[in-house]
Amino acid sequence: MRAVECVERVDLGEVPYEDAVRDMADWVGRRRTGDIPDRLALLSHPPVITYGSRTPPAELPADLTVPLVPVDRGGQATYHGPGQLIGYLVLNLRERGPGDIVRWVENGLIAACADLGFETVRRDTPPGARSLVGVWTPDGRKLVSIGMRIRGGVTSHGFALNVTSDLVEFTRFVACGLPGVAMTSLAELAAEQGRPAPSEEAVRDAVARALGAR
Repeated sequence: MRAVECVERVDLGEVPYEDAVRDMADWVGRRRTGDIPDRLALLSHPPVITYGSRTPPAELPADLTVPLVPVDRGGQATYHGPGQLIGYLVLNLRERGPGDIVRWVENGLIAACADLGFETVRRDTPPGARSLVGVWTPDGRKLVSIGMRIRGGVTSHGFALNVTSDLVEFTRFVACGLPGVAMTSLAELAAEQGRPAPSEEAVRDAVARALGAR
């Protein structure tokens, strides 16, 4: 995959999920026509559980404490809420050339975590198994969920990195289609190291650097 000259960094605050999806659809259209460069939007959402069309109903929470929203990205059900950094990637893959965009995102986020002082890994998915796409700790806890869509050569959606997320929310349903998966956060990992969690600003900067956004 070729490097591109510019990925535009867009910093936002807390944005309702439906509003973010509407804005992202507009960016995708503008990227296809060349009106904007590749874009990385960094933001957060109010509490919401999103799920793809292939998510079995049994994997969704039976007792709704936060809204449920169907989405058009890859991946299964996941939670978004305060303390989580969302990254939406609108990239023209035709300009980047051949390559695995999901692996590029995984490796970029692993580099960002290393910059912040955390060791993380990616995992290959065995044939016939549920997807292990994302970023994991070496002991098998999931730190980052990734779900992307590609239409007309342009990506949308992206990743969710738990910084200070309420991890209890992930136990109310089958997160990422993986029964029994243990989710973690940078705050939890930092506490295990006996140090404070990195600030949201530091995490945003590390992610933007690793993905070539400015």
